[in-house]
Amino acid sequence: MQTPDSRWRRWTRERGRWAAALAALVVLAGAGTWTAVADDRAPAVQREDRTMRIDGVSLDTSYFTSGGSERRPAVLIGHGFGGSKDDVRAQAEELAGAGYAVMTWSARGFGKSGGEISLNAPDREVKDVSGLIDWLARRPEVQLDAKGDPRVGVTGASYGGAVSLLAAGYDRRVDAIAPVITYWNLADALFPGGVFKRLWAGIFVTSGGGCEKFEKQLCAMYERVAVSGKPDAAARALLSERSPSAVGDRIKVPALIVQGQTDSLFPLGQADAMARTISGNGAPVAVDWIAGGHDGGDMESGRVENRIGAWFDRYLKEDKGADTGPAFRVTRTGGIDSTDGEALQRGASSDTYPGLSSGDREIALTATSDGPGIVGTGTGTGTGTGAGAGAGAVTPASGGRSGGSADRRTQTFRNPAGANPPAISAVPGVGGGIAQLSSLGVGLSIDFPGQHARFDSAPLDTSMRITGSPTVRVKVTAGQGDAVLFGKVYDVSPDGKQQVLPAQLVAPYRITPEQQNKTVELTLPAVDHAVDAGHRLRLVLSATDLGYASPAEPTTYSVSLDGPLTVPTAPAVKTASAALPWWTWGLPAAAAVIALVLLLTARRRTATPAPDPVLAEVPLQITGLSKKYAKSADRYAVQDLSFRVEKGQVLGLLGPNGAGKTTTLRMLMGLITPDDGEIRVFGNAIRPGAPVLSRVGSFVEGAGFLPHLSGRANLELYWQATGRPAGDSHIEEALEIAGLGDALARAVRTYSQGMRQRLAIAQAMLGMPDLLILDEPTNGLDPPQIREMRDVMIRYAAGGRTVIVSSHLLSEVEQSCTHLVVMDRGRLVQAGPVAEITGSGDMLLVATAEEIAEPLVEKIAALPGIGSAVRTDDGLGLLVRLDGANSSRLIAELVRLDVPLTGVGPHRRLEDAFLTLISGGSA
Repeated sequence: MQTPDSRWRRWTRERGRWAAALAALVVLAGAGTWTAVADDRAPAVQREDRTMRIDGVSLDTSYFTSGGSERRPAVLIGHGFGGSKDDVRAQAEELAGAGYAVMTWSARGFGKSGGEISLNAPDREVKDVSGLIDWLARRPEVQLDAKGDPRVGVTGASYGGAVSLLAAGYDRRVDAIAPVITYWNLADALFPGGVFKRLWAGIFVTSGGGCEKFEKQLCAMYERVAVSGKPDAAARALLSERSPSAVGDRIKVPALIVQGQTDSLFPLGQADAMARTISGNGAPVAVDWIAGGHDGGDMESGRVENRIGAWFDRYLKEDKGADTGPAFRVTRTGGIDSTDGEALQRGASSDTYPGLSSGDREIALTATSDGPGIVGTGTGTGTGTGAGAGAGAVTPASGGRSGGSADRRTQTFRNPAGANPPAISAVPGVGGGIAQLSSLGVGLSIDFPGQHARFDSAPLDTSMRITGSPTVRVKVTAGQGDAVLFGKVYDVSPDGKQQVLPAQLVAPYRITPEQQNKTVELTLPAVDHAVDAGHRLRLVLSATDLGYASPAEPTTYSVSLDGPLTVPTAPAVKTASAALPWWTWGLPAAAAVIALVLLLTARRRTATPAPDPVLAEVPLQITGLSKKYAKSADRYAVQDLSFRVEKGQVLGLLGPNGAGKTTTLRMLMGLITPDDGEIRVFGNAIRPGAPVLSRVGSFVEGAGFLPHLSGRANLELYWQATGRPAGDSHIEEALEIAGLGDALARAVRTYSQGMRQRLAIAQAMLGMPDLLILDEPTNGLDPPQIREMRDVMIRYAAGGRTVIVSSHLLSEVEQSCTHLVVMDRGRLVQAGPVAEITGSGDMLLVATAEEIAEPLVEKIAALPGIGSAVRTDDGLGLLVRLDGANSSRLIAELVRLDVPLTGVGPHRRLEDAFLTLISGGSA
């Protein structure tokens, strides 16, 4: 059971100033709620949830701090489009633990915040950020540069990344930013080259909850462009004025720019524009091209978040020793790990950012016939959310320069009626996996015969790496109207049977009648891709593409080359040396460790006890279990613990902090070995790696999920990692119990905290284990989500299986559990059915047919053996505490006093019982 979990974690590990009057706009709506987030390695992180109102709109916020009241810099973290503040909670806790005051919020129209989606409008979403900065300036623990001016950085991915750039442009109090996979100009992203990016725009609107969730003028703009299929000047102006590029000259703070290589939404050209503008303003800039993006692939979350932390350490904490990394870094894929089939990755870097046109090399092209219409190899999957993609630039070129032996023969092809069938390049949510492996010769593309022009190079004499945007000069004519073309450069194998489209990217161009019959320069998608010697480069200009709107009228296009293909090689970017395979040092080291362990434990080792057939149907029996604290001879985490759990029970494991609950669960799962005693699961003694552990499912430390994959894909990948047959997963049954419904098809990054928690429980249920162990499964959930989790546990046990749940929410345990084990200071205090434990106190509830007068209540309280008597809130009962008398004697006295009895019974909540038990009866 340990191996899949540890492997899964390994896979998923890889973190102007506005007028002073704005402060008055922030009105606190009620008191905040504080939650402590436990962490054994650092001071506890506390979270304060608070609703703020800015310009009459409610914003759902969370504020994270840790350790003392000393002044510290602040960080704001924005979330992606379609998400909420819950999506960035883990990063917020990490930064808070590292000594920052961190604020997250759900943007307008998302999560629990009010308002309409306005696409980061300056007077709305951006103004909200300034309001949050005002609030931070009043916090006593936040470092100030001046009155009302906190030391603050802003980061976020996609939608949240854009607002970090905008905040730096509109609010001079922002001191550093780290935008991730975001846009510089949203008009260029959604209307690249003057072509409507239809597929991504539709996903964009849908993931926002539908057109009605947007500001009215945005909804009208989208519907107008979607119907016409062609962006107009008003649409471009509306999106441009809400883009960071509109205030680019004002962004003068250190910027770490992280952009995705597998991203047809916001491609590398968007990051290039950011970097050139901000560095031109004199600010420090670093650019990082990660393997993933909106189309899927590896988001390198751990590495990226660590780099963001170091960036803020340098520019917010002013730690000059912080390693902020190189000015430019790109993740490169090369080879396959034979141990797990994953693509191997290495970083390449340079001391300066090379841009998209460094080290240009000219490659002559010759017109060729289009050959097969559908060419490609491999398949891939991925997920993406958000909106927009990068632009293909059409630049008028003067002169008639011709390069090499370029063949200027004209190629003629058709734009089909209705633009169908369309060519296929990137498909949001599908192509990411293939795009990430394009450097390994895996790719998929569809170009239909007669609908594209094709130009090939000669086989390359030497290998070459393309790093940046290739360009080419062409002349284009159309039979009528605009010519809309889609340019892409393929890597073609020596035998011509395999072609790969790097990162599955394509660049669109709209060439108007005024530009036709003139030389124009086309800028092709920016990529980082190695081309082997003997391979050819292939330029394709297609009339259609699935992701974009093309003219519906049939016509004929003609294209001729007016020069070579110019390819950037960025020679200053050097790939890091490949690390030695882990097994070259890992196996000898492991062997040495194993030998040492065997030597030290030889005298303690005993044979694993034989299974006990008498206990074969008993899910769990613990007998005399003890475990001392490390380096202690007489202090016990668990001491002489014994209890038994039967089939169909939902057992609540209760106890204050330090009671030994977690230690007990870790021993139960075979993660640590007890010093004394025995644990048997279905009659089998538990040892690390015991086969019977395959019948145990656990949710203890929280599951790590790949955010770009759907919920179902995450579960399927996890089950594959166990190495067990797919038919044994019972995935449908687990999903039905977890109750995630249609959300299973969505990317995990769009999930709420409650949905992630239920997905984690579903993961623990895979294989339908007979014994399910859940440690604090309701952490971070709101009351409706807690109720849903309670139902999940009850449904699971209803099938004859057993659930053990450790929780601090006593009211939930009381409603969901059938039995309890109460521990304190490592020892068993009491075990038994919930009703038995809650009903064993000395408080009785006396129900009456009518309200009892106060003089009669005083008489009852004065009876011998009665400690007190108090009327209930409704007046139709008494709470009577016995102090020597028993219930029979009390009933007799009540009858004698003519009290109109309708019932007498025990009255004690689980909370009362729990406090009484752990306080030795004093509570």
